[in-house]
Amino acid sequence: MRIVSIVIALLVTIALYFFVFERDRLTNFAASDSPPSGETPDTTAQTESEFATPAQKTMGEARPVSVVVRHSTAQLLTNVVVVRGETEAAREVNVTAETSGRVVNAPLRKGAYVQVDQTLCELDIGTREATLAQAKAEFTQAEVALANARKLAEGGYASETQILTAEAGIESARAAVALASRDIENLTIKAPFAGLLESDTAELGTFLSSGSACATVIQLDPIKLVGYAPEADVAAIEVGALAGARLISGRDVTGRVTFLSRSADPATRTFRVEVEIPNPDFSIRDGQTVEMAISAAGLAAHLVPQSALTLDDEGQIGLRLLGADSRAEFAPVQVLRDTREGIWVAGLADEVDIIVVGQDFVKAGVLVAASFEEAPAATDTETQMETPMESDQ
Repeated sequence: MRIVSIVIALLVTIALYFFVFERDRLTNFAASDSPPSGETPDTTAQTESEFATPAQKTMGEARPVSVVVRHSTAQLLTNVVVVRGETEAAREVNVTAETSGRVVNAPLRKGAYVQVDQTLCELDIGTREATLAQAKAEFTQAEVALANARKLAEGGYASETQILTAEAGIESARAAVALASRDIENLTIKAPFAGLLESDTAELGTFLSSGSACATVIQLDPIKLVGYAPEADVAAIEVGALAGARLISGRDVTGRVTFLSRSADPATRTFRVEVEIPNPDFSIRDGQTVEMAISAAGLAAHLVPQSALTLDDEGQIGLRLLGADSRAEFAPVQVLRDTREGIWVAGLADEVDIIVVGQDFVKAGVLVAASFEEAPAATDTETQMETPMESDQ
């Protein structure tokens, strides 16, 4: 009895070995020795069919696979380029003196609004009036000298050189008068444009030499939003494009691009972008942090449900489409934007039939039985520019 048990154990061991480790050889041997078709079933085909995917099973079947299809028409989807930067005054000037003198007017305090050509600093005239009077007298004397030289030249008593010298004297005297008059005009230092004083004007009694600062004037209406666009996005931005922005305070503003640099910053390889917006109440200050969304060229895109996206055998993301002869096709797509209503994708024709239900059970070339559904209409906000403020919500 013991020997029989040992023999049975050896036979079972050998059988398990061939079943586990030599299974492929046994299967091939059985297939090669199988009788003609119709007598014995093909175990290999049965095994492969058991482990085949639904899409692989449908490839060999003539029966079409039921799917739900949505007819989609492309819509123009406005693209945006997000740029972060800061606000900047439209103009900022340090108003300086062009002549020397002591300030004789009371100062204007910083924060005051000044009009164009409004007096900021008035300098002491000193002896400049006497200098101007002397220059005018010399000019009159030069005119008389020129008249006498011409009379003498008519009688042959003066040479042409004397006339030229008299004429040069007149021009020199005229220049002296102009310089003296201009020096007196420079005693009044005026605002070059309407704006706000960023600093007090020079204090009463302060001596200003040529080049000394009288005040700093900034113009905040309109104000500029300055950012730097990366190399990859700068080609999509155009001067005049609409831009939406959000300040660090949470305020939303809109404007248009007024400048796009042609030269990159050597350190960051980015390009300066300026957006101009109105600021009549000066509520937007110079140097505030801002995030801009600049409208770029629109793209033809389709709004599809997220569940419709699938992968092909190479792992490429795309959609299953209803092609010719009611057979499925695969089309790779580019995902542009994710919204609550679905995903906007590009890379398709203007009008396509998208398989939205059952796309994972078919492959390219599989016969399908399509049932159509209506595509949801896109809202107005979906095709408009999506600002950073909207994407945060």
